[in-house]
Amino acid sequence: MRKIIVLLFGISTLLINAQQKVNEALKRELDEIMKVDQGYRMLFDTEITPEKKEQLLKDLNIDKEEFKKKNWLLVAEHDSLNMQKIEKIISQYGYPGKTMVGEPTNQAAWYVIQHSNKIGKYLPLIKEAGKKKEIPFTWVAMMEDRSLMDEDKEQIYGTQGKGEMTKDKDGKQIFVNFVWPVKDLKNVNKRRKEAGFDSTLEENAKRMFGKDFKYEPYTLKQVLELRNKNN
Repeated sequence: MRKIIVLLFGISTLLINAQQKVNEALKRELDEIMKVDQGYRMLFDTEITPEKKEQLLKDLNIDKEEFKKKNWLLVAEHDSLNMQKIEKIISQYGYPGKTMVGEPTNQAAWYVIQHSNKIGKYLPLIKEAGKKKEIPFTWVAMMEDRSLMDEDKEQIYGTQGKGEMTKDKDGKQIFVNFVWPVKDLKNVNKRRKEAGFDSTLEENAKRMFGKDFKYEPYTLKQVLELRNKNN
């Protein structure tokens, strides 16, 4: 009985110590950063109700007229401010993963980096956080795909989509959505499953672009031609 009590006491101590590792002040700061990052983007969700949009504007303390005037520029402004905060946090603590701030707060820094132009700088840090199980590997995969797309290279897991303003055969301007070209396309769903994704490339494409979207594979040559048509 004494051994059992000692064992239970030891387990309790470990649990308390684990809880004490969570930096509550940092967690609150990151939760607020993530609220802004995700909240501003929800305002542009085509399926958001007017009531929900109204509540979001209120929660984020956004003036309606300013939002109408600046639109996505307002998002870019806050993305820049958030990135400054995240860089300061990383310089002090390293990546704020689940050991430090718990879940889902460990998503906050990832989101801000993913929405920045500094993915190349922080991708090694994200990969390291993934190795240490501080973030799920699926997040590493998504950022790696985004990095490759930014460099006009084929992505690996098919997580990234894009839209290009181009011209049709009659010279009329049109906007085309597509999944960014994928390396070794025939094995992409196998790679996705191994990485931890619970959807196929085709299912993910509908999540990105809507249930009526029909996936058609594009090559790098084709997407670059789309871009050049509008120049």
